[in-house]
Amino acid sequence: MWDGARRGRYEVWYLTVNHRASGTGFWIRYTLEAPRQGVGEPYAQLWFACFDARDPARTFALNRKLPIASMDAHTDPFAITIGDARLENGAASGTIEGAGHSARWDLRWDPADRVHYHLPRVMYRRGGVGDTTVLSPNLDVGIRGTIEVDGRRLELAGERGGQTHLWGRKHAHAWAWGHCNDFEGHPGAAFETLTVRLERRGRVLPPMTILALYLAGEVHRFTDFRHVLLTGGEFGTGFYRFHAHGARVRLEGEYSCRPGDMVLATYHDPDGEPAYCANTEIADLRLTAYERAGLGRWREYAHLLAPRTGHFEVGGRTRDPAVTRDHITL
Repeated sequence: MWDGARRGRYEVWYLTVNHRASGTGFWIRYTLEAPRQGVGEPYAQLWFACFDARDPARTFALNRKLPIASMDAHTDPFAITIGDARLENGAASGTIEGAGHSARWDLRWDPADRVHYHLPRVMYRRGGVGDTTVLSPNLDVGIRGTIEVDGRRLELAGERGGQTHLWGRKHAHAWAWGHCNDFEGHPGAAFETLTVRLERRGRVLPPMTILALYLAGEVHRFTDFRHVLLTGGEFGTGFYRFHAHGARVRLEGEYSCRPGDMVLATYHDPDGEPAYCANTEIADLRLTAYERAGLGRWREYAHLLAPRTGHFEVGGRTRDPAVTRDHITL
């Protein structure tokens, strides 16, 4: 979405996936930042994080800034390169090394046949009318290939992953994000949720929550403005709870993890203000769906569990002192 000239913009493409056999999760990001005039020069950044559910000592996260000249972007066909790293609609590759760690990834997938829109569709007009716009071209895809971390080679043979694109002028004042498409006993199920607190004219607004569940061929979507009063979310260190209540379907659930399972990434908005994001890809997620006919009683019809394969993050304008592992800038 960046035209190569406008200032005061940022753009992110990220990929998450779990390698269930080893108990590891991954968070890979390709980003650009075009700060406002006087704040700094545009740059690109490559991010990689490995989360180990069995041995927290193996969890690490690295990122490297590069001059914007090292980045090349194409829209038809889509491709982003940052140095020797590359992202396409059906593939991702790259390497990063430093601080005693090394990572290399070479991944591919069959692109999804539909885009997941997180926001009300009106928010996508004119390239995005809000401070941040987000969508997932590949919400739920089977990922194949290899990831090498600190000399350990992991083979992926269709593990479920997701790839998302976001862009805008400024991150929310505070937010929580959650994703999962690796539930026990529910192949094909995928879940995406977002809770944000915006700041307007110096006042922080109440939280707004949007979410969607893809389950058994149906989409239970709470992503329009009319749903705001029907949804809710709360979040803090190591947890993110959410709920949605419609006429026919009700959803509720929670992500949870230990602070030691998270890494803290420091972002900078185009105006120079920092934001702090505590992320994990090895959370526990429980999600319960209820249904009813007419005005009848609610009946539980699906209880979804994702032990150590839930993805979520909590972001805000202050560091969480409980999350002590930093995303290291090389």
